[in-house]
This record gives sequence, C-alpha cells and structure tokens, in this order.
Amino acid sequence: MKPVEWLDNRIRIIDQTLLPSELRYLDLTDYKDMVEAIKTLRVRGAPAIGIAAAYGIALGAQRIDADTPDEFFRSLQQVFDDFARSRPTAVNLFYAIGRMQHAVSALNDLEKIRQALVEEAKRIHIEEEDATRRLSEYGAELIRDGFTILTHCNAGPLATAGYGTALGVIIEAKRKGKKLHVYVDETRPLLQGARLTTWELMQEGIPATLITDSMAGHFMHRGTIDCVITGADRIAANGDTANKIGTYSLAVLAHENQVPFYIAAPMSTVDISIKSGNDIPIEERKVDEVTAIAGVRVAPDGVAVANPAFDVTPHRYITAIITERGIIRQPYDFD
Repeated sequence: MKPVEWLDNRIRIIDQTLLPSELRYLDLTDYKDMVEAIKTLRVRGAPAIGIAAAYGIALGAQRIDADTPDEFFRSLQQVFDDFARSRPTAVNLFYAIGRMQHAVSALNDLEKIRQALVEEAKRIHIEEEDATRRLSEYGAELIRDGFTILTHCNAGPLATAGYGTALGVIIEAKRKGKKLHVYVDETRPLLQGARLTTWELMQEGIPATLITDSMAGHFMHRGTIDCVITGADRIAANGDTANKIGTYSLAVLAHENQVPFYIAAPMSTVDISIKSGNDIPIEERKVDEVTAIAGVRVAPDGVAVANPAFDVTPHRYITAIITERGIIRQPYDFD
C-alpha cells in the first residue's frame, strides 16, 4: 500500500477521505489536482503533504510549455505559489517547496530542470521514509511490553507515505515482540482516528479500542493509559508543537495524571525560523466539517462555528520528542 507514488508523469494517491469504507486509488495528471487533493485531505499528514507537493511540483513542471528559462521559471513560480497556499500549518510542505526551488536554482536547460525536479521529489520521499523508520526504532525503545498507549488523529503510513511517526513507533514496538493495546481518539471533526488509525492498526494486527475525544481524561485518571504518542505538523525551535486540534488538551490531561506525553516527528517537521508556538499559523477550515458528520447535519442552521484544524502544545507538557536523530528531551533548543 503506497499512499503517494510517482508513476512516470502521473501521481497515484490513496483517497483518504473514502477510508475505511473504500480503498480507492486516484491517478493525477495535473498538478492542480494535487493542490486540491491536499486542500480536501485526500492526501494528509505533514510528511505525506510534503512528499505529495514535491511530486506535484515535478508534475507541474512537466506540463509547462516555455521556450526560455525565464518564461519557464515564471510559470514554475505559479506552481510553487499554488502549493504554498494549499495548507498553512504543516511545515513539511514548505520544506519540500524550498528543496524543490533550490534543486533547480542554478539550472538553465529546460529538460534538465524537469528531470532535476523529479529526482529531488523522489529523494525527498526516500529521505522521509528513512527518517520515519529510524525514529520509529528509537521510539519503540520507550514502549514497554504490555503498554497501553493513547494516540490522537492519524500518524501512520497514510500520513507519512513512509513508516509512520506515532503509529510507526507503535508498529515497530509490536514487531519487536511487545504486547500492546492502543486507545484511539476518534479525532473530531473529521474522525481521522476512527476512520484511519483504527484501520491501520487492524491491518497490523494491533489490538485497538476506539474512544471519543472527551473520554481520554477518564481513562488516564483510571490508570489505563501508560503513555500518549502523537505526531506533529510543525515544531517550533523551543519545542512547542502544533498538531491536530485536541492534542493540547491531551497533553494537559497527561501532565495532570503523570502520564508521559511523546511527540514523534522527523526533523523536517521542525521549523527553527519560528521561535515559539505563538508564531505557528493555524489553519481554519470550513464550518460544515463541524456542523455535519458524513454529510448529515448535526447542528442548527445559522449557528456560529469555529474550526481550527490544529492547536499548539507548549513544550513544558512534552516529555520527549522522538526524531530520526534520537530521543530529544527538555530543555528543547532546536536552534
């Protein structure tokens, strides 16, 4: 199963909005379709968004009709800009765009530019796969045999186009022979935990219990949960971490109940240009994600709605950050 794949001038993705009911692959031949796939969460998860954008940029370059390098780069800049506007919080997107820009900044031959973009996108994908595998190996050492783990949203292979971050740690611990049980927050409003995380855990044969988001504190207070592991969409230089809305609440609950709270993310998710979480941009999504579930309206017409897609967990609530470079503990200073 490959959530994102380059197939000679087209990109194949899994439409994650249809899971778990249907596993459908989409073949994209226009970069604008990839931009839309990112916006509509057909592709989601910070590392996967970065990989998908890199392939999308390479795809866009294949379709540019230009006679001179200057003309080509003007059109290519529009491709970069379209992806940069797709989702503001996940820094892997901007990391990938920067890598793709740098890969061709000194080139003038149009065919070499196109080829260099494809090669750089593939390199980004390979590097992210390797990073998630290595961080999973480090993180698995934190998991003891018999642990019950709570996770939020979805941070497995679907979200990374690799091994997974939070789920990668869990999967690797299971493959090392540890007996585990995972409690999965449903993750409102779009239910990535219920739809995607439970599905991935079942594919791996890992026992899982689905709970509503508001049940997490109950199970921590009862002593059911041994640790919490989530992914991340952007980590500031001081360790403050943006992740799916509801993560901050989990971190506070974990702190109150003396439950270790871990973030698992590759270094490409760290943004050293942002000193603290106060400066991380938070995406606000459409109101109908909150007022309806699976197309069925659950709130009265005209009600005011707020729908931030992410929140920021202050670094003081994070026990450790699991990266491909190892386990990083407080004080966090990624500068």
